[in-house]
Amino acid sequence: MRIGFGFDVHQLSVERELWLGGIKIPAEKGALGHSDADVLLHAICDALLGALALGDIGKHFPDTDQSFKGIDSKILLARVVTLIDSKGYKIGNIDSSLCIEKPKVMPYAEQMRACIAGICNISADDVSIKATTNEKMGFIGRQEGVTAYAVALLVKK
Repeated sequence: MRIGFGFDVHQLSVERELWLGGIKIPAEKGALGHSDADVLLHAICDALLGALALGDIGKHFPDTDQSFKGIDSKILLARVVTLIDSKGYKIGNIDSSLCIEKPKVMPYAEQMRACIAGICNISADDVSIKATTNEKMGFIGRQEGVTAYAVALLVKK
């Protein structure tokens, strides 16, 4: 078994859509980034890559590469899952947490779980998504940014 940890952070802007866990969330602000800036999928990618010491999302999908400009992060996650598979591992489970002041995201958690599970070829029961605010403190509390944390367990096939 191998365990990996992932973290990601993005600024929020009124000029962008908010994508979390592969789902478009109705919001006044969305995340800024080279791709669709899905902070949750990016943290999960980093957890999966980290479990096998394969670097991070920036190594595999650099923001200096225009082919990734505006890319759907579900594509990035699918590529990471293919890489994990090629190394002889499968995903056991994923546990994640979002930290965002607004909007409330838990009403979308089941959709996010189903989306992530489908890409990762696992059951939605093996994907945990939690959410919290930052109690109005710091850049998250001021609605300037969003963070996500993820842990993934990989098992040898």
